[in-house]
Amino acid sequence: MATVLSVSGSPSASSRTHRLLRHLDQRLVDQGHDVIPLDVRTVPAEALLGADPRHPAIVEAAGLFARADGVVVGTPVYKASYAGVLKALLDLLPQYALTGKTVLPLATGGSVAHVLAIDYALRPVLTSMGAAHVVQGWFTLDKDITVREDGTLTVAPAAGEALTQVVDQFSGALGRVLLPAAAR
Repeated sequence: MATVLSVSGSPSASSRTHRLLRHLDQRLVDQGHDVIPLDVRTVPAEALLGADPRHPAIVEAAGLFARADGVVVGTPVYKASYAGVLKALLDLLPQYALTGKTVLPLATGGSVAHVLAIDYALRPVLTSMGAAHVVQGWFTLDKDITVREDGTLTVAPAAGEALTQVVDQFSGALGRVLLPAAAR
């Protein structure tokens, strides 16, 4: 099927955002997609803050974006916007790094007051980077994501159902976008 780059924009390895994204990756794998995880927090700080797009870590990240047919971008919402570490990476990628790609934006946060962060902060950046199609994103409240002591994740039923729908829509959109390219 398609190659999906799954980008966790959380600065914390134990964050709900990170764990939710990796949980959703499995659904995409089960649907036959090849999923490549990218945790932005693992990109060296000097690469992100040095503003050098030629830094080997940034070149490697850009290569992952280029290789992908679709991109899932997950971020916690801080002060009504997406995570700064994610912004630092997106700023260093080529201007049109998402050209021809289907993109699924996801966000988590502590309050419904941040629900519009996807549409007003993240979506415009993804669109400006040339995404062929930014599918409907989804905001999940932190309280709807539970991480047990053994590391397993539980999502509240209503939130889980909504996330399943947006992931399935993304997966379906990947197929539609790929068909014309495969026909060539």
